[in-house]
Amino acid sequence: MKNETHQINETQIAEVISEVNVINRIEDGLNLLGTLYYQGFDKIILHEKNITPDFFDLKSGIAGEILQKFSNYRVRLAIVGDFTKYGSRSLKDFIVESNKRRDINFVSTSAEAIKILSAT
Repeated sequence: MKNETHQINETQIAEVISEVNVINRIEDGLNLLGTLYYQGFDKIILHEKNITPDFFDLKSGIAGEILQKFSNYRVRLAIVGDFTKYGSRSLKDFIVESNKRRDINFVSTSAEAIKILSAT
């Protein structure tokens, strides 16, 4: 895993780049948050392909636990991916509601994530 830093004016965004899952359990998400937060990042891009599919099953509780911590620490997160493959109506509703706010966004491209996270 490596972090690519995007510098947009005064904003620094960490994009997590990996060939394998970086989040398999709640603890992985919290460790990632802590590591990047203490490196000075409060805006992070993650790719859906690097997150366990269980995250996208809201009944598992993984998404709720991790995303609540991101919100508590006021770390903005954009998750990049194709979410149409998940058939859950509750997940689709969750994505729509999340995208109405600024804290957690689900987007289709890294460019879109950078644009959203760099907006004030």
